[in-house]
Amino acid sequence: MSQRPLALHPLTLSISLALMTGLTPSIASSAETPPPENWQQCAATTSNTDRLACFDAWALKQNPQIPPPATTWVAPLASAQEPVAQAPASNAAPVIAVTETGLALTPTNGGCRDPRYSEMSRYFELEPGSDCGTFNFRGYRPMSVSVALGDEVNQQPYSSSRGLATEQPYQKHEMRLQLSARTKIASGLLTGPTSPGKDSLWFGYSQQSYWQLFNSDISRPFRTTDHEPEVFYVYPTDAKLPFGWRWRYSGIGLVHQSNGQSNPLSRSWNRWYLMTGAELDNRWQVNAKIWKRMKESALEDDNPYIQDYIGRGEIKLGWNVNQQNYLSLTARGSLGQGKGSGRVEWLRTLGEGWNGGKSNLRLHVQLFSGYGDSLIDYNKKRTVLSVGLSLLDF
Repeated sequence: MSQRPLALHPLTLSISLALMTGLTPSIASSAETPPPENWQQCAATTSNTDRLACFDAWALKQNPQIPPPATTWVAPLASAQEPVAQAPASNAAPVIAVTETGLALTPTNGGCRDPRYSEMSRYFELEPGSDCGTFNFRGYRPMSVSVALGDEVNQQPYSSSRGLATEQPYQKHEMRLQLSARTKIASGLLTGPTSPGKDSLWFGYSQQSYWQLFNSDISRPFRTTDHEPEVFYVYPTDAKLPFGWRWRYSGIGLVHQSNGQSNPLSRSWNRWYLMTGAELDNRWQVNAKIWKRMKESALEDDNPYIQDYIGRGEIKLGWNVNQQNYLSLTARGSLGQGKGSGRVEWLRTLGEGWNGGKSNLRLHVQLFSGYGDSLIDYNKKRTVLSVGLSLLDF
């Protein structure tokens, strides 16, 4: 039986040709046509196949970094088996790392106790980040308890306006107690909220007592107690000085000092002062003051010419030897008077702080020589060595 060649019906042939001619151009155009510029171009396409391919190309063009969906299943990564914890959103300003000590840093542990700021910045709260707020009590001068041994003791104080006091059998060795605190009562008075520095207004109070604790013959009295309230204003500066020093602050203050006694032991005076300070690498500090006594009448003056004995200014040089030791030298005087005083201090850190930081407790050794160790001794020169414990900047 002979085989006949396969013959296609004319209608079948026409349909086949139509399908081939209709599909082939669309496939080629979708492969060769560049991505559309906008979706309206895709909407205007009459062919359903071309329109769908156009929208796919347009969508891919809008977000090219997202790959098309995979057609095959892919095993998840091992880390995807546990949800990744997202960091909570925070409105806190980011910490800014700078080379200058503390400048523009965001505090993390207590502002004026943040160790990233310099000691001088924390002490006077010179920057927004070293601020501890208003009406919080802070240490001012060292809170100290010490044993003091003098080369002599003023058993019969004298003042040219109050006369000679009754002689007392005081001993050369005695206890010295000092209390001192301060609080900030205002800030931002002259500096704006965006200023890198922050000014402040303070009130401080200091009290120093000499106690004849070892003198049982006269019932262990307090020989003298000086009271010293003051108010002062501090303005921040940040000027570079030669040899790497930085000028950090200036200020003005008003102070009253008295011993609360009646005549002939009464001693008191008032003065206003200007002050300034600079530091070097948070290791060296220089603080300076000059003052002017406020005038009193001869009748009210308990201690004439006190400024000639104690001085009209002082300068203090401090050195942080290391984390445990601090040395300072303070000199007071008046030009051309030949009086004044000198004080050398050594403080050594004892123990650790509550959170493992630096403790505020110090072994305190001090050597004083000159006039004005106390008001009752303003015109009496003496040398005193004291050893005890001090609490700094609580």
